Amino acid sequence: MNVQITRVSLFQTAKVIGALYFVGAIIGAVFFFVASLLSHAPKPPYAIVFIVLAPFLYALLGFVFTFIGAWVYNQVARVVGGIEYTTTEVRDF
Repeated sequence: MNVQITRVSLFQTAKVIGALYFVGAIIGAVFFFVASLLSHAPKPPYAIVFIVLAPFLYALLGFVFTFIGAWVYNQVARVVGGIEYTTTEVRDF
């Protein structure tokens, strides 16, 4: 069965992607924090502030750009049709 995605919810899509970016950025921030602790290089005083604020900034930018991307997708899908995919029913065992 072929199905098309002809519209995506702007806010919901952006919210989910923003949350995923936030989680990913927290994981990245932990790695940067550990690497900075293990490094012998001098640490700038704003490094901790960056590590704390980066996940929020990353989530905000992810939200904004996903919102814009979802809006553009909806405009394009209205003209040329949505992304088409095939589904197959499977039996649970």
